[in-house]
Amino acid sequence: MRELRSATEEPAERAGGPLTADAATRALGRVLGEVLDERMSEAYDLDAVFARDVAGRVSAFARRGGKRLRTAFAWCGWRAGGGTGDAGPLLRTGVALELVQTCALVHDDVMDGSHLRRGAPSMHVDLARMHRAEGMTGGAESFGHSAAVLAGDLALAWADDLMTEIALATPNGSRLYREWRAMREEMVAGQYRDLQAQAAGASGVEEALTIATLKSALYTVERPLALGASLAGADEAATAALRAAGRCAGLAFQLRDDLLGAFGDPALTGKPVGDDLRARKLTYLLAVALELGAATGDEEAVALLSPGAPALPERAVEGVRAALERTGAQDVVEAKIAELADSALRHFGDTGADDAVRQEFAALVARASGTTAPQVREAV
Repeated sequence: MRELRSATEEPAERAGGPLTADAATRALGRVLGEVLDERMSEAYDLDAVFARDVAGRVSAFARRGGKRLRTAFAWCGWRAGGGTGDAGPLLRTGVALELVQTCALVHDDVMDGSHLRRGAPSMHVDLARMHRAEGMTGGAESFGHSAAVLAGDLALAWADDLMTEIALATPNGSRLYREWRAMREEMVAGQYRDLQAQAAGASGVEEALTIATLKSALYTVERPLALGASLAGADEAATAALRAAGRCAGLAFQLRDDLLGAFGDPALTGKPVGDDLRARKLTYLLAVALELGAATGDEEAVALLSPGAPALPERAVEGVRAALERTGAQDVVEAKIAELADSALRHFGDTGADDAVRQEFAALVARASGTTAPQVREAV
């Protein structure tokens, strides 16, 4: 653990105080690199072609990174739960979260047929291009899809292996692993409910919220907070408050993501905009728009937004956006995000965390939800 400790303590020592959420996410990059270097060495020892084509792509994808919010939220849970001292286990937990996120995104892009992720071709698209460039036989798209599924599986295996190592080496390992196990099952359940809703032509608001919670809110914020709390040995009251805060913040994050998927800029989001609209995929935004359109007699909006029909052509996407705005759905979702963000801060305040941690959590919630960070009252 000597090398890990020297890498993770450096930011705190330079700052002259305890490790912050920002310092934790910066340190994560170094620890992630160490872990991936080890995994790539093992992959080359196993098979050079596998290492080059699959493991190398998983490693590159994880290193490219996203917002790294999960590690920052895990840090908040750790600090709110009383965590101090060596942050090594916390940062390695952050690496595991990055790897399980890699798995989720690679598989999600295959299922949704998305072609862009983090500003680059999706894994299955990149693998299909490799197939063509190397003159392989068979269908390139089929190969790309199959190989991407294996790449996602590898990322999950690496994440599980790392979490097992952490759990075996920490005093609260059994509690930590229970959180991890629950998180993985929730992710699968959420992804299935998303697929099932699309196939069934579901359009209900409550179903949309259930899918958003299972598929994204839990593993984005609630479980990372609980994982951090588990590492710290937090009591039940603090952990319950963290769960409530995380569920609200995670749902706010997903609703913002839905808005960005409809109205965002691909140059900023790094992924396609309009895919969900073309597919009329069930989101809270779409469900609210359908409900409002039906209530006001906007038959055009209802017909355009109703799921279950064939995918819309590209030229129809602007009409969908106009319907979302005309029905008032965009404004309703914005208000819901603000409400959830406020609730998240209120629940987090019940943990008894100090003011500095509460301020950092508020800043993270604002970043995740696209809201303005409110002033947090000092604890009394």
